[in-house]
Amino acid sequence: MFNEHINNIQEFIEVGGFIMPPLIALTILLWYALGHRFSLLKRGSKRSVRELINLYAKDPSRPVRGIVDSAAARGVAINKQNQVNIRKHLDDSFNDFREPLNKYSRFLVTVVGIAPLAGLLGTVTGMIETFDSLGDMAMFTQTGGIAGGISQALFTTQMGLAIAIPGLIVERLLKKRQTHMEIELAQIKDILCSEPLPENRV
Repeated sequence: MFNEHINNIQEFIEVGGFIMPPLIALTILLWYALGHRFSLLKRGSKRSVRELINLYAKDPSRPVRGIVDSAAARGVAINKQNQVNIRKHLDDSFNDFREPLNKYSRFLVTVVGIAPLAGLLGTVTGMIETFDSLGDMAMFTQTGGIAGGISQALFTTQMGLAIAIPGLIVERLLKKRQTHMEIELAQIKDILCSEPLPENRV
């Protein structure tokens, strides 16, 4: 059974030629990066940012479950220190969230752009080989004839698109989540700079 799977994988790679191993590697890297990025972009509680600020103002020991929760808890702690120019302290503290929010973003855009081009390269190479074989009539001696050769050549383009399209869709969804969280971080800073905490209200 194991040997059968190995043979199937080898046939799969042979169909697309030399470009298939890089395409398979891109697939693995793409979904690893997407999974890691998804795990990093955890908001935490579903409560609004104002509710989170009020909760952490009353109970600083409340568990932190995501980036927005962590930002609210950290912002409240800074606010309670009565720092001069609290906005600057909040900006400096919230810079730590940039890395998890942006991690793998450029890498994913690069992979999504490269995959179709790599597939096209495989197709062009396959078509060149097909026409070279056609030139000395070697293609007619193979099963499937010219159509079989062209089918093999187009397989890499299909593979490249199969990598890029789902990757692009998922990355756009993650980018939308990132943008929403960045807006919420900005809202936390605005609220903490403009309003007193519940315990400080008269």
